[in-house]
Amino acid sequence: MNRTASRIPQTGAEKILARASGKPCVRPGDIVSPIPELVIIHDGYVESAYNELSNLGYRRIARPERVMFVTDHEVAYASPASALRARRIRQIAREWNVGRFFDAGRGGHGHLFPIEAGLVRAGMFLSCYDMHATNFGAVGAVACAPGPEIVSVLATGAVWEQVPATVRVRLQGATGPALTARDVGFHVTRLFADGRLPAHDNRMIEFAGGYAAGLPLSERIALCNSLTEIGVANVWFTPAGDGSAHAGDADAPVEADVQIDLAGLAPQVALPGGPHRGVDVDEVAGRHVDHAYIGSCGSGMYEDFAAAAALLRGRRIAGHVRMFIVPGTVETSLRMARDGLAEVFQEAGAMLLPPGCGPCAGGVMGPLADGETSISTAATNHAGRFGAKTAQAYLGSPLTVAASALAGCIADPRALTQQRERTP
Repeated sequence: MNRTASRIPQTGAEKILARASGKPCVRPGDIVSPIPELVIIHDGYVESAYNELSNLGYRRIARPERVMFVTDHEVAYASPASALRARRIRQIAREWNVGRFFDAGRGGHGHLFPIEAGLVRAGMFLSCYDMHATNFGAVGAVACAPGPEIVSVLATGAVWEQVPATVRVRLQGATGPALTARDVGFHVTRLFADGRLPAHDNRMIEFAGGYAAGLPLSERIALCNSLTEIGVANVWFTPAGDGSAHAGDADAPVEADVQIDLAGLAPQVALPGGPHRGVDVDEVAGRHVDHAYIGSCGSGMYEDFAAAAALLRGRRIAGHVRMFIVPGTVETSLRMARDGLAEVFQEAGAMLLPPGCGPCAGGVMGPLADGETSISTAATNHAGRFGAKTAQAYLGSPLTVAASALAGCIADPRALTQQRERTP
């Protein structure tokens, strides 16, 4: 069949993949080699990629002007070895002549500041080392995450991809107080993982419906991020405003189209083991916590901290809790200082860490000890994510983490939120 002979309706993501592959259109199952406009690698993998390519005889990389190094996993070099690795990354950036290098303190989290700085925009196709690049679907970009295969992209400029089928998820219903997109993300992830929604593995999840359409960027990012760990190919929102030109065709076929009513949904907490283990907060309320953390690629935008600060303002966290605040980007950190949020957190007893991943990057900063319990907004919570493998890590929204830090145990944020709303 000649696909140029007649119009073939496509989803927005399919249009992006087709354009990046030099094709008029693509269909689920097609094998393509899209050329990324941007290639993003974080500080945890640069040296490995360099060593692998060097061993294969590569001295240069393809399209270095499109390559971006970001420093977000270990930004405050906690050991001489990490300082040496950072120096090596600077050497590699110079040797490869990479187009953009964001050193420690120069950008922030590589899944957030490229959006904030306008480097990732609607309609773009990217290739990224880290799976949480699903964040970029929040602005209508498609970012494939080939993992270690990113070295093929560096060497040749592209790597093959299979066009994923699309599952459209329509989110509807009026939500109650203190319910955020992070709660919705845990809920939807649980529904997929439990088999109560159509197959999700290696599919493009496209959010639609009244609830999704009304979400601000920070909430879109939180929702995209929450689904990453269950094996989806990607997550996508139809771009708004200037990006609407990249929307899909209204009659584009999808593999499945489901609707979820969010009315009555309670704030969610993901049990240790993964974001797919979400339960109503009431099921775990009262469990002691030693450690609380707000930040990461899932909840590191300014609006996430503003919401938490509104609950913490004028209050002190429990004496036995150590709480870490990790702005996603340098710009967010500066804005928090200018607007007084940094002061609110510190007066409440929390500690501010430099922009980046924070404890979520293997616990290189603010780790957990054996037997301790944490509640946080981290991207995931498998055993050992924050250091000790016997520690227990729960996930919640910024509101639930703030309420829990105040109470000293996992707590429902609704009462505090309603109290704040009644305060003149």
